[in-house]
Amino acid sequence: MSGSTPFQMRLVHLDLKGAPPKVSYLSEIFPLFRALGANGLLIEYEDMFPYEGPLRLLRAKYAYSPSEIKEILHLAGLNELEVIPLVQTFGHMEFVLKHTAFAHLREVGSFPCTLNPHEAESLALVGAMIDQVLELHPGAQRLHVGCDEVYYLGEGEASRRWLQQEQNSTGKLCLSHMRAVASRVKARRPSVTPLVWDDMLPDLPEDQLAASGVPQLVEPVLWDYTADLDVHGKVLLMQKYRRCGFPRLWAASAFKGATGPSQAVPPVEHHLRNHVQWLQVAGSGPTDSLQGIILTGWQRYDHYSVLCELLPAGVPSLAACLQLLLRGGFDEDVKAKVENLLGISSLEITDPGSPQGGGRLFPWQQHPCPCHTSQPPSAQLCGRAAGGQQVCHWLVQPLPPPAEAHPPGHGSAHPARSAQPPGAVEHPRAGAGGCPAAGFLPGCRGGVAGGKRAPQPAAAASSAAGPQRGVCPPAATHQPWQGRCSGPLRGELMPGGSCWRPLGSPWGRD
Repeated sequence: MSGSTPFQMRLVHLDLKGAPPKVSYLSEIFPLFRALGANGLLIEYEDMFPYEGPLRLLRAKYAYSPSEIKEILHLAGLNELEVIPLVQTFGHMEFVLKHTAFAHLREVGSFPCTLNPHEAESLALVGAMIDQVLELHPGAQRLHVGCDEVYYLGEGEASRRWLQQEQNSTGKLCLSHMRAVASRVKARRPSVTPLVWDDMLPDLPEDQLAASGVPQLVEPVLWDYTADLDVHGKVLLMQKYRRCGFPRLWAASAFKGATGPSQAVPPVEHHLRNHVQWLQVAGSGPTDSLQGIILTGWQRYDHYSVLCELLPAGVPSLAACLQLLLRGGFDEDVKAKVENLLGISSLEITDPGSPQGGGRLFPWQQHPCPCHTSQPPSAQLCGRAAGGQQVCHWLVQPLPPPAEAHPPGHGSAHPARSAQPPGAVEHPRAGAGGCPAAGFLPGCRGGVAGGKRAPQPAAAASSAAGPQRGVCPPAATHQPWQGRCSGPLRGELMPGGSCWRPLGSPWGRD
């Protein structure tokens, strides 16, 4: 098996819009990220960033302080992890547009997800957000500006009038806003390169994309989290982007948070298959065809959705996926390396519920699912069982007492553009305190970390099974699993980086 990887950069995505970890936990986990093969972080702050001035209302109740942001960057530097901050600037703007002060900047009044690109105040708003984020990231080389899933674009009154002109289109409108945001970044700090999610770009004509000026300003991130992604189709898309003038491209996979809005434990086999496919994509083009890969780990599918897998539960999946990328595949030796780094006796790979005897990725597997012992799946994947309540000690906000069942989720973290977008919500309200999210953690009901979240009724989603591309998952309503769950593996990196040794106490400090 080859010991090289086509991905120069391997970034772990930290999605802080749900159950954000304490800085003390990050100090424990960053050395493990590095030991596993990561060399960068994509940090999606959302309302956990300490915005100041008129933007202060965007802060969650338990947002990080400026000193904590600096400590996170210091810890990342100690572990040779490049930090790329992510600021949403077009779609997924619920955490901004839910506030009455900014509700007039919605593309469609009933939906707080998309920014109105026609208003000069819209660009001023995202510009101010970018300025504050860059100010606390003085060494940043790149800034991710989102621009994915821009639902309802073209459906606002201003857009409808604009689209009545023959030469105008939603594609042109999207590119115009991307160019304005990227230009704002370059004006603020010329050395910073903007990144964007690419899902609004594939269907645009090549001539329109090439003439827009966007390829000279941004680097697109091609994301696909499926286990059977179209390798040939991705290669063709990369070739199209190259012809349009994009100098560098990125890939995005997933190690958790992409297989169900209320998923509790990542299906490791699914995510390994996804990374095998991305290796095939990278191997089908020039050696430098992809600058790097972002291993996304979504905490919730959108600002109003329920929590899916927490970061602690995703550590074994992340470890396996990173080692697969480093070593060009996953065999018994790689499996043993992962187990050694995590300090566990056995890492089960096959997804729960997969058909026995069919479709297994690894011939050495003997069990169709990891539920063949008395331990629950999450405990087996993490190598030990522990009380789920203790996992909560690693979160910024302690979880509240048991509450009623959580509200339904809506929308996939990254469904295809044809997917049903999030449903309408009521007028925003800035209520304090976390919303109920019972059942997101085995044996431990809890609420949203972050404080100022007010879930609103969502429209019913598609009944198709699973959040596959082009399909919106059904509303999530489930009962909490009355079992025990293992959290992330706390420990220390042994000299030489050969082993991750669990510490005396298995749980992180408060």
